[in-house]
Amino acid sequence: MSDLTWGALLLIAAVGGLGAVLRYVSDGLATYLVQTRWPESEFPWGLWFVNISGSMLMGLTAGVVLSEKSAPVWAAVVMTGLLGGYTTFSSASYDTVRLIREGRIFAGFSNAFGVLGIAVVAAGIGLWLGVSA
Repeated sequence: MSDLTWGALLLIAAVGGLGAVLRYVSDGLATYLVQTRWPESEFPWGLWFVNISGSMLMGLTAGVVLSEKSAPVWAAVVMTGLLGGYTTFSSASYDTVRLIREGRIFAGFSNAFGVLGIAVVAAGIGLWLGVSA
């Protein structure tokens, strides 16, 4: 982070907002397209699309950065800003792949199942607390 200027941080924030808008539009469009074909489907296809595409783009960006042997500011803007706003699941997915790639298989799978499992439990607790309030 020491290489990032205030201007870069502001750009990350602005692009993060763009990522959030893209998430909203992509989720809505994917849901609409699925429901026009299968109106009875209640599966969250829009969110599925956002998380899968965001994870793929995170991996692609990380691969480009690794091949350059550097982490340029544009990578922070894309990975943390755009994709962070688009989906935080992409960061967790990349961390899991990175751990496995580094040979830390147990840590990678623990991260994958831990993030998903604990996040689902946390969402359930949050929902329960919200409904109970």
